[in-house]
Amino acid sequence: MKAIDTSVLVRFLVRDDARQARRARKLIEAGGISIPKTVLLETEWALRYTYEFDRVAVNQALGKICGLPQIVVEDASTVIQALSWHADGFDFADALHLASSRDVQAFYTFDRSLIRKANKAKTIPTEMP
Repeated sequence: MKAIDTSVLVRFLVRDDARQARRARKLIEAGGISIPKTVLLETEWALRYTYEFDRVAVNQALGKICGLPQIVVEDASTVIQALSWHADGFDFADALHLASSRDVQAFYTFDRSLIRKANKAKTIPTEMP
């Protein structure tokens, strides 16, 4: 098993550097690739801010990666839940934080928007400290 960094994943997805994109594709297609959920978090940020992908495009790109048979995603069920909430309007980082906290009694934040979204979606109880 080989883990990849955000830079490899982004090159694979956006192909903005032909040489690096070929190398990334070759590595990923060879299989046995592990992707830490932190790499997915950073990739979402890079796609959104650097490459100006919209929410739908980001969600589709990450979903595609997570569905490739040669890739193992760390804590896949958590990432899949986060992608589902992201598709429903959550910020991806917030969705990943909530999905990663599913075994707790409550999630505390000062982010009022997150509280509203989380409680409306019936995630884990989310409230202000």
